[in-house]
Order: sequence, then C-alpha cells, then structure tokens
Amino acid sequence: MSEVNSASETVIGRIVRVNGPIVEAEGMGMAGMHDVVEVGDRRLIGEIIRLRNGVATIQVYENTSEMRPGEGVVGTGRPLSVCLGPGLLGTIYDGVQRPLERIAQASGSAVIPRGIKVPPVDMGRTWHFVPSATVGEPLGPGQVFGTVQETVSMAHRLMVPPDMTEGMLTDLLPEGDYGGDTALGHVTTAAGAVQLLGFYHYWPVRRPRPVRARLPLEQPLLTGLRVIDTFFPLPKGGAAAIPGGFGTGKTMTQQALAKWSDAQIIVYIGCGERGNEMTEVLREFPELTDPRNGRSLMERTILIANTSNMPVAAREVSIYTGITMAEYYRDMGYDVAIMADSTSRWAEALRELSGRLEEMPVDEGFPAYLPARLAGFYERAGHVTALGGGQGSVSIIGAVSPPGGDFSEPVTQHTSRFIRCFWALDRDLANARHYPAISWKSSYSEYLPDMGTWWTQRDAEWLHDRSTLMGILQEESSLQRIAKLVGNDALPDSQQLILHVAEIIKNAFLQQNSFDATDMYCSPEKQVWMLRLLAGLARRAMALIRNGCVLSDIERMDGMERLMRMKSEIANGDSQGMAALEQQVNDGLERLERSLSR
Repeated sequence: MSEVNSASETVIGRIVRVNGPIVEAEGMGMAGMHDVVEVGDRRLIGEIIRLRNGVATIQVYENTSEMRPGEGVVGTGRPLSVCLGPGLLGTIYDGVQRPLERIAQASGSAVIPRGIKVPPVDMGRTWHFVPSATVGEPLGPGQVFGTVQETVSMAHRLMVPPDMTEGMLTDLLPEGDYGGDTALGHVTTAAGAVQLLGFYHYWPVRRPRPVRARLPLEQPLLTGLRVIDTFFPLPKGGAAAIPGGFGTGKTMTQQALAKWSDAQIIVYIGCGERGNEMTEVLREFPELTDPRNGRSLMERTILIANTSNMPVAAREVSIYTGITMAEYYRDMGYDVAIMADSTSRWAEALRELSGRLEEMPVDEGFPAYLPARLAGFYERAGHVTALGGGQGSVSIIGAVSPPGGDFSEPVTQHTSRFIRCFWALDRDLANARHYPAISWKSSYSEYLPDMGTWWTQRDAEWLHDRSTLMGILQEESSLQRIAKLVGNDALPDSQQLILHVAEIIKNAFLQQNSFDATDMYCSPEKQVWMLRLLAGLARRAMALIRNGCVLSDIERMDGMERLMRMKSEIANGDSQGMAALEQQVNDGLERLERSLSR
C-alpha cells in the first residue's frame, strides 16, 4: 500500500516472537490498535491486532520466513487503509491493495517479492479534471467538487473525504489535465484550518464509510437469471449467499451475475480460492464484453485476487478492502455489486489466525467472534443516501463453500442469520447439467414482499402466477417419492399433470443455457411473459383434467413443443413471437375446453 511509503523511519519496537503471520513486538507503547506497521528488515506490511503492556501482536500480510527476533518494527501511526480515487477500475489488486500487474512489471516476476512497495494507483497518470463546485461556496463531507472520466464507460466523481470538516471552498483549479498528485483546491474551515482537496484520499478498511440515511430496498438487482429474478429476487442493496459444494457452479454463477446484473460497478473478490481457478477469472474477465456498450467489462470492474497460496492474513483483510472500495463508488451515487468468492476461505483464515493467537475455539475450531465478523461484513450492504445527497447501493453476494456440501456447518449457518436471500446450489442439478443449479427446494428470499411491488407494476398477477408455479414445484417434490415406489402410470391424471407441468417449468423456465446468445440473459419483460404463460397453462390444464379431459390430449396440444423451446427461440424484445406462441397455446386450450362442453 502506498500509505506505507510515507511511514516514519523511527523504529518503535523490536520483534520478540514469530509464529507464522503472527508476530509479537515489545516497546510498542506509542502505537495504537489497528495501526499499520512495517515489520522486520524486509519492512513487511503488518497491522496491530492486540496491545498489552507495550507488547503488540501484529498480523503480517506477507510471508514471514527467515524473520528473527530482534529485528525492528517501524510505525506509521495510521490504521490499515485503502487509497481511493480514479484508476481503481480495471485494476487487479491483492488483498492489501497492491496492484498485481504493476508489481509483475516492476519485479519481472509472477511471484510477489516480499517487502515490495508499489503505489496502488499510478500517481504519474494525468486526468482531465472538470470542476463542479464554485469558489466561495460551502463544501462539506461527501460533496462532489469535480469529475474525471475514469474509463470510457464510467465517470468518476471526486468527493470531499468523509472525515474532513465543512468549510468554504477558497480555491479550485480550472478544467484541465493534471497529475494524480496535484492539489486541486483548498477548503478553509470556520476555525481557519486549511484542508487539501486532491484526486485521492485514504479510508480505513475496517470502518464503514458514513452515510446520511439508509433507505428501503425496493428495486430488484436484475440478473437475467429467471430462477433468481422471479423466484428468489435480490434487491439493490441486499445481501445474498450462494452456498454449494465443490463443482456446483458458485464461481460460474457469480461471473454471470457480474456480467449481466444491472449494477453499474462490480467488485470481484477472489478470497482464498485455488490459484488455477482464480487465474481463469483473471484471464476471462478482461475478455468479457459488457452487454451495455460492447466494451470490456473490466472498465467497470475491480478484481481483488488473494489465492490460497498467498499469505493467509492478507486473505482475511481482502474482504474489507473490497467492501471499502464498493462503498466509495456507492457514495458517488452508483449501484455496486460485490462478489465474494468465498467467505468460507475467509473464515478459514480467521480460524488459522485465531489458533496462532491461542484464542479459545468454538464450533469446528472457528473463533467465537466469527458470527460478529460475518455480520459486520454483510451489514455494510444497503441502499443509502450518501453524505453528498446522492443515492447509491452496495449489494453483497457471498459464495460459501461448505465442506462436503454440508449446509449445517458453522459458516453456512451463521451466514444464513445475516442475509435474507439464500441461493442454495444442488449437486444433483449440477451433475445433470442444469444451469444455474439453484435449488428451488432449499433456496429462499425474504425480500419477496418488497420486490413484489416492483414486479406487479409490470404485471398485476405476478405474485399469483409465481405462487402457482412454486406450488406446482413443491407438490411435484412430494409426488416424486410416491412415483418412485408405484411408477408414474399408477398415479391419477391430476397428479401426472403436476409432474408433467413441473418438468416444463424446470426445463423451459428455470434452466438456462449460458452459451446460448438468446437464453444467456432473460429480460424482465420476457420473464413476466413466460411466467404468465406457464401459470395460465397450468391453471387451465388442471381445470380440464377435473372436467374429464385426458392427459395425453393436453400433452399433444398445439404449441407444447414450442413451449419447451421458447427460451431460446424467442428473443427478449420479440413481442410478436411472444404473442404468437401465447395465442397458439390459448387456441389449443380453447379447443379442448370446447370439446368437453359438447
């Protein structure tokens, strides 16, 4: 972190004990909790996590091999912070905001050398500054005083740091091109203190950025995945978990959400995942095309890579690094989505560090404060009014990797206490190549009443139609157990119809093809139409069976084959194709109804 570069050269302590990433140093009476320090002869980045009688316990974010007692500790007097300003988008960082690509260029190696100091942003880069404040006007925390075009896709709003005091804008540079270290203006407080405005400021990662007010969650985060948007919706500013065992599609689902969700900024945190899996993410993301403008998705994405072979302490802090960057863009008025993959590896880092600190373990060796840490992370989601007056949101989607797919393990259980949207991945669905493998039996969304208002504005019967399809799927689960014992043919037509309609719902609605140009993303309008069509078919078909119709006649009805292919044959904006298929299905149902009335 570039903040370390400005540290004082005064040695304030000496190492007395080294235990992996945990180092103890004496003579630290002048230091404070959560201060950043440079540890040992290699000046490794560390953070004070415990102070007792002048002895500091330091969490080191780099490999401590060959470190010895007696080496010095240099203090900075600042908490662990990230540098916030233009240039974050499109960058790949490690857990403590070191830019991996620039480190590779500086060191000539794919491995991060210990003790290397590379600024998180390129201070020599020139930005075109456009002022938006007027000299002489009052300026307070969070207010925008200018903009720069950070990428072709995104404008960056320069804000007064939240910890500055309100005052009068005494000077501000005119529009022009300036380097990242340029002083853009000054604010003078009522007490006469002069405060600097620049392109960048620092913010402690463990402290949530302040807001003016938290707002109700009323607008869905549209993902283009029907099983999420229709059955288990997530609002902008909500928190969701994707638990699933190995190979069930957590990373693939999160990548789809990153590409297709209508969040304006994406922060993807690869926390403790395998190096080869994270390498695929780092290679694929720059190649992904933003469906909004056809440009690279990286123009509105920040990647944080902290793989399982990187120092475990940096894995623990990577979550906070990512959420702080997300809150920064939220304060500009953007909707931000965070993909954390995975919080289980983050919890394992907490467990390892807790063990080295000799703390009393609880469930499965995890520390007693695991629930508090999970709550603190997920509670930083929300839809807010920022200090500057604009509205923005942070939506958190955390993957959970329970060992053996056991959802009763502590991380999954504690996570479910602090989120209101649970997208459980099912191994049987994944093995059957059903994508996304989100189980409609185990998943839930407590946001449904709030999201129903938004959807019913597009179709007044949306909640009723959704309940119809969910009811069929739940009844089908019970009937499947009976059918396995006696066979489908032994069931009455009414129950066979439930099984048949449930198969249509699963194959024609819930399952999507991520390689199909038409089906990889489903617009809200198409989802509403598909839901209405299937719910109407189910209700009228059941009425026909009750009135004596034969199931085989319904199965051979006009339009049934096209119904199974509608997700890939009818494009999102093809209103004529939708109307034609709906008319064909309705005509077939009407013919059967007339035949029964004769």
